Amino acid sequence: MSDTLLERFGALGTATVSDALDKLHRQGSLLGLAPLADGQRMAGRAFTVRYVSAQVPAGTVGDFIDQVEPGQVVVLDNDGRVDCTVWGDILTAVAHHRGIAGTVIEGVCRDTHRALSIGYPIYSRGRFMRTGKDRVEVAEEQGPVTIGGVTVRPGDILLGDSDGVVAIPQDCEERVLEIAEMIHAREESILDAALGGASIAEARARYGYHDLQRAEA
Repeated sequence: MSDTLLERFGALGTATVSDALDKLHRQGSLLGLAPLADGQRMAGRAFTVRYVSAQVPAGTVGDFIDQVEPGQVVVLDNDGRVDCTVWGDILTAVAHHRGIAGTVIEGVCRDTHRALSIGYPIYSRGRFMRTGKDRVEVAEEQGPVTIGGVTVRPGDILLGDSDGVVAIPQDCEERVLEIAEMIHAREESILDAALGGASIAEARARYGYHDLQRAEA
């Protein structure tokens, strides 16, 4: 991936990219995951980890953070569990120090004071203080995971903002970007026209608003 590609995605909103995915009949909007704080933004390639219920004896919750590269996004599939967490204070501090772009959790996080105080982006199903140690264990690293009903694979782009997270599959990322930038430009033109005195109906008709996200044949 070129830095330019990621930078261009990072300049877009998740809503715009979600519309582009709709146009391509592709899933990517992660249902039910919310930002820890309004105003946070995140863009990077996925480093994936999948958890399962702990066996006897219990396995480890993982030391995967040492393998994550700066700029990547940690994507944790804890099967939607909200009774125990797989991300907390130490991981937040280490990830932020190493330049990791953010964390996405199919589950919950804890020690949120640290992330909030340093502005580290986390997207999850909520907050809960109970540890995942001896409750869950790592089953796989760098394999496909399911987050918010969407399959995320290592290397997929994760884009997050105040509205949530979208995942952009590698096999269509350039096309998604092309469409998303078109949608953004058209919507800016609609806004300019409306603020310049045109009616909303007129501005939308002029720039094809109702077709922007409509799926391609």
